[in-house]
Order: sequence, then C-alpha cells, then structure tokens
Amino acid sequence: MQYDYDDQNIFAKILRGEIPNTTVFENDNALAFEDIQSQAPVHVLVIPKGPYVSIDHFARDASIEEQADFFAAVAAVCDKTGVEQGFRAIANSRTHGVQEVPHFHLHIIGGAQLGRMLPAD
Repeated sequence: MQYDYDDQNIFAKILRGEIPNTTVFENDNALAFEDIQSQAPVHVLVIPKGPYVSIDHFARDASIEEQADFFAAVAAVCDKTGVEQGFRAIANSRTHGVQEVPHFHLHIIGGAQLGRMLPAD
C-alpha cells in the first residue's frame, strides 16, 4: 500500500509550531498533547514526529528508535495523567476507521469509568 502524507494536516502544523498545543510529554520522536475536543477527563493524543499516515504505516516504516520513543511517550502519558484505574487507547485509521487527521495518532482516554466501545453480544 502507498501512503501519501499531507504535510498541511493539523498535526504537521502543530509539530512545526504553527499551531499551539498543550504539551503533556515530548521526546525526540513523539509528541503528546491534550485533545481540544476531550471525550473524558483525560484525553491525550500521542503522535510520532515522522510523516506517518496510519498505525500500519508507522508499524511498517518507522525505525525501531521511532517506535520505541513513541511507546515510551505512551507510557509517560499514562504515568503523568494518572490513569492507573484504566484507560482506552484508540487509533482510528483511514476512511472506514473514521480517521479525521491523516497523521497517525493514538488517543489515550481515561480518568473515569468508560462505557463499552461496542455493544456486548
């Protein structure tokens, strides 16, 4: 699959410092910041600094260092936000996954009891 990265997406602009954000954590290869449309008491987005469109693109093409820093950022966000009671990690991908920004991002959502994502059988 070919991945065409749009360097004008909102997360690319945040990474370039063109749009402000409320940073929760940052390292060499990842940035975590508060979601402006929070769905829970804790709602943080973790994004790689590289031009990756979706989670499968990141898993396939990101270096081991980029992947390690990304998941270190996820761990740091969980520590800093106090979601020890539990949280949800969501990565929407492409059209059928209802991905709104074409830059891979992981939502860390928690800080309260969350309902089911999908109905139980």
